[in-house]
Amino acid sequence: MRKWLDNLMLPGAIVLGIGLYLAYHFTPALHPYGRWLHPMASEGQRLVIFFLLFFQFVKISPHDLKLSRWHFGALLVQGLCFLALAALVAVTRGAARMLLECAMLCFICPTASAAGVITDRLGGDLAATVTYVVMINVAATFLIPLVIPLVNPSSSLGFWAYVGHIALKVFPVLILPSLLAWLIRYTTHRLQRVLMRWSSNSFYIWGVGLTLAMVLSTRALLLSGMGAWSIAGIVAVSMGACFLQFFLGRRMGADAVNHLTAGQALGQKNTGFLIWLGYNYMTPVTSVAGGLYAIWQNLFNSWELYRKKHPAA
Repeated sequence: MRKWLDNLMLPGAIVLGIGLYLAYHFTPALHPYGRWLHPMASEGQRLVIFFLLFFQFVKISPHDLKLSRWHFGALLVQGLCFLALAALVAVTRGAARMLLECAMLCFICPTASAAGVITDRLGGDLAATVTYVVMINVAATFLIPLVIPLVNPSSSLGFWAYVGHIALKVFPVLILPSLLAWLIRYTTHRLQRVLMRWSSNSFYIWGVGLTLAMVLSTRALLLSGMGAWSIAGIVAVSMGACFLQFFLGRRMGADAVNHLTAGQALGQKNTGFLIWLGYNYMTPVTSVAGGLYAIWQNLFNSWELYRKKHPAA
């Protein structure tokens, strides 16, 4: 039963999340509850991220968080691509501008907390992935506010106000899990051993998070009001950005373990943050890119996990 669940969880979570929102959307009797749907899915996803990171920090100590060459390579790829695309956005208009914004967001979006779960399952370096999660979240917190006034001149907030908004979105679910996990590590060893045994269930916690992510993604797509050509453009951009980053990450690793680890760290994104960022600070329809990116990265992850279990296939 567990093997069957492992094989079907990722595609099943994608289908379930899409199905749940479609059931709500096409059932008028459920519409009065809509004002609770988005906050519940959004905050529920943040809670899932908290627990995913907590179980990852339980398994590693602060001394395990060491820098590697590929960390700086991946950071450089994300930062330079984001800034270059932002410069193009500033001088572009129309549909092309919207697609460039989508690509820009796909590149700067921080690594997903679930990247460590997949990396661990595939035999990669969990500590190196968590290290990069911290690095890219810090970098994005300061890079994004530099660019927002350039691509959205009507924005009224200053640099530090944007930094504060993004930090409040990112750091509570990044810092608090680490502090709690390491407090337990150094004060309650018996509880830590129990939690380490439970950490293998992170994969199933991620399934819940993926379902909520697909609810939010389907909502963003249906409420965008875009035509078929615009959607097709975002499909192409998000798919291209996803597989390009997985490919570039895998080219950075010096050995098989780092090859896999860097690929997951660069390619797997916190798409809930991407949706929030696009809706609040960019052209709102760009939030759809986050939902589509979630589908591509999880289809790729499903294929990776299947190939890991069936190497002869």
